Amino acid sequence: MRMKVLIINGSPRSHGNTAAALDEMKKVFTAKGVEFEEVHVGQLELHSCISCGSCSKTGKCVFDDEVNKTAPLLEECDGVVIGSPVHFAQAPGALTSFVSRLFYSTWAVDKTMKVGASVVCARRGGCSATFDELNKYFTISNMPIASSQYWNSIHGREKGEADMDEEGKQTMRTLARNMTFLMKSIALGKEKFGLPETEEHAWTHFIR
Repeated sequence: MRMKVLIINGSPRSHGNTAAALDEMKKVFTAKGVEFEEVHVGQLELHSCISCGSCSKTGKCVFDDEVNKTAPLLEECDGVVIGSPVHFAQAPGALTSFVSRLFYSTWAVDKTMKVGASVVCARRGGCSATFDELNKYFTISNMPIASSQYWNSIHGREKGEADMDEEGKQTMRTLARNMTFLMKSIALGKEKFGLPETEEHAWTHFIR
């Protein structure tokens, strides 16, 4: 059963501790025959969403950059991994700008039952806050979240320190195995039962 994962690395360091965490997941994906494609956005100069509404008419972001290049990968994947360092107990601005525009501008892409997983890396604190921040992209999109044996975090400040966090690395490998299981189980479920039925969206604006 062919599965494909989109990996988004939001660290400004190409081979830093966030990459080390994602590398542990890649080892499992490779062993399980799961294809993956990685987009590294941490060093890109990215616009934030300007709420122009252009994507509702054109189906793509008004800023024609890495967001629009990544949109087809999001459409064809079975799961999404977002990896992030922790800056002031939150994800870096470049990453949140990218993911916010990617998810919003692809409103026509049905993300239902694509499996999401966020991975965070910090020297010490702020992992839980960043983890919660990134998971919200999934929970608003009908995407189930893969879990692990611990919160999906790894620790390290200087390059290479995450490689010494054995518990963190094991958490990443467990996450990748669980994510693979979920993606394959959902694929089988879709074959037998299809996607969950939907209702016309109800909007609560309290306009009188």
